[in-house]
This record gives sequence, C-alpha cells and structure tokens, in this order.
Amino acid sequence: MPKFEEEKQKRRYGELLEKEAEDLAKILAQKHGIPYLDLSGVTIDLDSLKLVPEAEAREGKLAVFQFVGKKLSVAVINPKLLKTNEVVEGLKARRFEVELYLISPQSLEKALSRYPEIAAFEEVRTAIIDISPTRLEEFKTEVKSVNNLRTLLSKAGTLTESRKISEILELILAGALSIEASDVHVEPGEAKVKLRLRIDGVLQELAAFNPKIYQLLLSRIKLLSELKLNVKDKAQDGRFTIRTKETDIEVRTSTLPGPYGESVSLRVLHPKTIALKLDDLGIHPYLLELVERELLKPNGMILTTGPTGSGKTTTLYAFIKKISEPGIEIITIEDPIEYHISGVTQTQVDSEKGYDFSNGLKSILRQDPDVIMVGEIRDFETAETALHAALTGHLVFSTLHTNDAAGTIPRLIDMGVKPNIIAPAINITMAQRLVRRLCKACAKAKKAGAEERARIEKELARLPKKITKPDLKKITLYEAVGCEACGGTGFKGRVGVFEAFLIDDKIERLILKEPSQVALHEAAILQGMLTMKQDGILKMLSGMTSWKELERVVGS
Repeated sequence: MPKFEEEKQKRRYGELLEKEAEDLAKILAQKHGIPYLDLSGVTIDLDSLKLVPEAEAREGKLAVFQFVGKKLSVAVINPKLLKTNEVVEGLKARRFEVELYLISPQSLEKALSRYPEIAAFEEVRTAIIDISPTRLEEFKTEVKSVNNLRTLLSKAGTLTESRKISEILELILAGALSIEASDVHVEPGEAKVKLRLRIDGVLQELAAFNPKIYQLLLSRIKLLSELKLNVKDKAQDGRFTIRTKETDIEVRTSTLPGPYGESVSLRVLHPKTIALKLDDLGIHPYLLELVERELLKPNGMILTTGPTGSGKTTTLYAFIKKISEPGIEIITIEDPIEYHISGVTQTQVDSEKGYDFSNGLKSILRQDPDVIMVGEIRDFETAETALHAALTGHLVFSTLHTNDAAGTIPRLIDMGVKPNIIAPAINITMAQRLVRRLCKACAKAKKAGAEERARIEKELARLPKKITKPDLKKITLYEAVGCEACGGTGFKGRVGVFEAFLIDDKIERLILKEPSQVALHEAAILQGMLTMKQDGILKMLSGMTSWKELERVVGS
C-alpha cells in the first residue's frame, strides 16, 4: 500500500511539474510577443522536421513542425538564444518565411523524439493527400456499404500512435469517396468524439474516437488545410486536395469552436457532380423546355432558390455548361469556387481585400462579359448591381435563400430593391430541393391508401394542362426497405424536384404592386407553374422516391 501511494504521488508530482512548465511557457510567450503552443495535441509533420538536422535542432532548442510552401512554423523555447537565432536566420537565408511559436521544454522533447521516425517516413505534401490507386481499389472491394466502413473505422479508432493518424484520415476520406458521402463531420462531445458522414443528404454516425485521437486528427486536418494550429477560439476555413489516379478531388475544410473542442466539417467536392448536365438534374420535360428557352436569351436574370445543400450551385453550373461556347465570355464570382469549369473565368470572394459580391460584381462588369454568375445574392448592393446588369445586356445567373419560387420577389423587395427594377430584370425564378432515390434493389411496392390517394388527387387537380395526368385509378406507391446495396437506408442517390415561373406581363404588373408571397404563388399557378410538390408526386408515382421522403424534404 505505501508503495502504491508513493507511485501515485510521483505521478501527481510529475503532472504538476508539466503544468507549471506549460504555464511558464504561456507567460514567456506573452513576454516575447509570440504565440504559445502545446505540441502534445499537434501532429508533428516529419517532412517539416527534417528541414533542420537533429543535432542542429537540439543545439538550437527548436523544431520545425509544419510548413506550407515557403512558410515554416518553428517551435522554440527561447527566441533570444544565440543558436536559436542562428538556425532561424539560416532558414530565412534559404528563403523560408518563419513563424515562431513558444513552447515548453517538454513539448520540444516530444517533437525532437520523432527524429528517428524520419527514415521510415513517406513524404506527404501540405494541402495534398495522396491515396494510392491500389489503396482506393482495396477500399472499393472492402467498402460495399456504410456498415463495412463502420467496421473498419471502429478498428481504426483503437489506434493511439500519432504516426497512424495519417492512415486514419486516409481511411475516412477513402471511405467517404467509396460510399459517395458529400460531407464528413468530426464533432467532439463531453466523453467521446463522433464521426458522421452525410450520405444522400442525411447524416449517419459511423464511429466514435477518444479525445487523444481527435486532437491528433484535428491537427492533421489543420496541417493539410493550411489552418493555424494555435487558433482554437475562432472559426477557420481552408481546403486541401485528395489526389487519385483518375482525378484531383477538392475538400473544403471548416472548423468551429465549441464547448468540448473544435468541430470539423469537410465538404467533399467530387468532380462528377459538376459533370452533371442540365438533362441529368431531374427537371421535368415541361419545365426543362421553359428553362432552355430562357437560357437562349441574351439578357435578363435567372434566379434559383432553396436551402443550403439543395443543389443550387450544381444547377447554375449546368446552366453555364449548357450555353458555354468559344464566342461567349462567362465570368463568375463565388464564395468559394467549388468546382473549376474549363473555358470560364471564375473569381472568388476575398472580403479581407475588399472583393465581396458587390464590389466583385462591379469589377466583373468592367470586363464586358456576356454571362455573369453570382454565387449568392446576400444584400441590397449585390441585388441592385446584378439586376441592373440583367437590364443592360447581360445574362445573369444567381441564387437566393427563400422557401419557394414565389418568395424571391418579396425577398428582393425586403432587401430594398425597387419593384420597377425587379419586374423587367428577372426572366424566370426557380426553387428546388433534393429527394433521395429509392434503392432499386430493395424498394417495395404497395397500394395507396384512401388518405394517400385523396392527397395525391388534390395536389394533381391543379396540374398544368400541358402535363399528362397519370391514371389515378392505378396508383402504386413504393417504400424504402434497406439492403446491403444501400447500406440499410433504402435509398441510393438523389434527384431534384423543381418549380419555376416566368415573369410575364401579368406577373410583371403584379410585382409593381409589391404583392405578397401567397398572391405571387397563386398567379404562378394560374400561369401554369408545376410546383415542387407536384413534381415530387409525379416522381413518386414513377417509383423514384417514397411518400415519406417527399414529405421530409418538401413538406406535407
């Protein structure tokens, strides 16, 4: 018993000494005016570490733990030491930009202890993560469903060696690619850290990690995304590239401070999304004919609306690809650029340099473009400039956050735009959502009940006359079941549901009276608008989706 107490006291004493050392490092950091950092929660990049030989690093009491291009992050315990300054000046002489961080001696030793691993280290460049074709093929074989990936991640979650963190991140990203997830979320809680993937628009929990693995994983993601390691109380945005044999896949990173640590969101921007053509989006032929006719016009605005993740940007890119040809100058302003389109000049918002949507749009107009894409209309200045551009010989595409197509007009009026500018500037206003497609391998047919039949008949009663109404006497509905092919969800892939109406003479006169959203919606119905709900019901009757899924996305 005395021996046990002695060991416990020694351990406690050691913990107190470590805490005192870190507290002292914080005080010294303030004194010297450089950021403090605790390297125990940071992945040491071995490619960076080897920029300074071990003997020189030990003598200079420093460690290079991260680099981005020519920018080095260097940890020191005393920036005034002569040898420290000699090594730093040597790095600057090699045209490196050096950013110093003050650390404790124990933090430095943790970094220096990694030198023996350099010999076995395979170089990884910052902002690029290479996943070998062989490894990707292995994943495609191993990961046939969400459950397969869940099993692999549960094994990875038990690893504690920091050198395995790169392998865990590779597993997460390769797995996300294999099951076509659009987002990866790492969310720290009080006791564990959840990993969730968004598949077909719905988040699914796949694994839980311990806090130590989370800290190292966070550090690794920040390193790849070129984010500041020591900034933990502010949101940060960055991006990196997954390099595969076939193509490069961009990943957009966002970190957000929370009560238990920083939440991380990774948006996987797969190039196959931008490969979708206008015909592939699921737009009903009746509406598609209307949109294609408006795309042929030399001026005016086409607005598409919907919540985040409803496919608005994909639709705008499909518009651009539809009209793009050598004789047309197309310029975009986006926040950020999600996908790169060949033959199109794309620019990105940079608020720090004063290049926001409003100022950027004014600069774009001086370039004499034929077509302009504005990623999003957020304020009066952007709205007014974009609408004036549509009135002065430009075809303008943009997005707005409203619930339906009719809501765009009241929203612009609320921003302060005059109705006499809105009415002649807008050609067509759209709204859209994404519903999950039923898995073809396991979807189950069922007869419609009396209540379901009544609701369907009520919605389709006002179907535009030009659309052939389905035989409502033979209604067959389909519901999700779940199988190995769809990972037990009952769904695989997504399709859009859309609505749109033209700003014709009648609606233009109505806009001048500053109408309500309800009045505009009724006017659009009388014009012959196919609503999102009607479009969804037609897709449901054809077996594309289920009644529950349609209600989840569009409403009851």
